[in-house]
Amino acid sequence: MQLVDETPVYGLGVGPETRCKHYRSDRDIVAFRFGCCERYYPCFRCHEAVADHEAVVWPRNRFDDPSVLCGACGTAMTAQEYLECDSRCPNCETAFNPGCENHLERYLER
Repeated sequence: MQLVDETPVYGLGVGPETRCKHYRSDRDIVAFRFGCCERYYPCFRCHEAVADHEAVVWPRNRFDDPSVLCGACGTAMTAQEYLECDSRCPNCETAFNPGCENHLERYLER
């Protein structure tokens, strides 16, 4: 576990900007909160590796609750804010990995 601005982020090899063993590029700096356990993980693979239960994505009826964490500045965004942010943190402007869109269904209910 790694703390990002006081928020625990769980996974394998999690660094201070939420990069993990699985995703380590300069833009891999978001963590997603899972609906099953209310915990932040850098990726679905980290959840599979360390959680003792099946992953449940963040439900659409909670898209106004904080569920995405910027590893650069620690800002917690709602799912809706993340979907509208154009792959940049709305607070610090740091670029996120646009490739996350390719497997967003593993994090957010679509």
